[in-house]
Amino acid sequence: MSTPAYDAGRLALMLNELRLPTIARLWPGFAERSDKEGWQATRLIGALLEHELAERAKRRIERHRAESHLDPTKTLATFDFSMVPMVSKAHVMALATGDSWLEKGATALLFGPPGAGKSHLGSAIGHALIDAGYRVLFTRTSELVQKLQAARQSLQLPSALAKLDRFDLIILDDLSYARKDQAETSVLFELIAERYERRSLLITANQPFSGWNDVFPDPGMTVAAIDRLVHHSTIFEMNVESYRRRTASDKQNNRRRQSSGDNQQQGATTMTG
Repeated sequence: MSTPAYDAGRLALMLNELRLPTIARLWPGFAERSDKEGWQATRLIGALLEHELAERAKRRIERHRAESHLDPTKTLATFDFSMVPMVSKAHVMALATGDSWLEKGATALLFGPPGAGKSHLGSAIGHALIDAGYRVLFTRTSELVQKLQAARQSLQLPSALAKLDRFDLIILDDLSYARKDQAETSVLFELIAERYERRSLLITANQPFSGWNDVFPDPGMTVAAIDRLVHHSTIFEMNVESYRRRTASDKQNNRRRQSSGDNQQQGATTMTG
């Protein structure tokens, strides 16, 4: 005696109630193939669940990518390691997997002049970590300081810091541009202290530690912030000429060579004419 077919409409409603959209979309085709090829029930169920989990992971990564505010063009694939020979690609790739440094709440610090590729490298690590299943937030340091200061003024700073806890990594870009005379940057120290040994930070800065007295309200706070950041840290010194300046210079040189070649060709044509 054959088992009667399950009502397709009711099955669709249950799958919708259980929030299984991928199975709801795929089950008719899989069921038809299963009937033709004589699959066992466990194979059919397993195949559908694998697709559901894969789609769920894809959607989760897409959500995390959107909330990260990362530049979609600044990835490891587009980063030119030959321009910063002092940076170990193997070391960067190890950071990009997450591994134990995020579990320890460790810090990555990228120092170098403007245009050296610090933001690109930090963003690239962020993208790779999202692919690995972590949550990342990229923000200009000065912008985050303003938001945290506004939260403090409305007595919501603890809540604001707690909300940032959902991110495994916060990338603070251009820390050197956060100035103590522009905002009450003690909130930046509170962020560093709050995440110390619990959640990770990646910081890019144009200035070495000796220039950070311009960021925090007093020298004691500067020392305390640096002490926490370097305790469990990876430091990259990217002291190279600006990539943007090098690119502009290369384009100018190419135009000069092209112009010189055209002039030589024109001269040769005139002589033969």
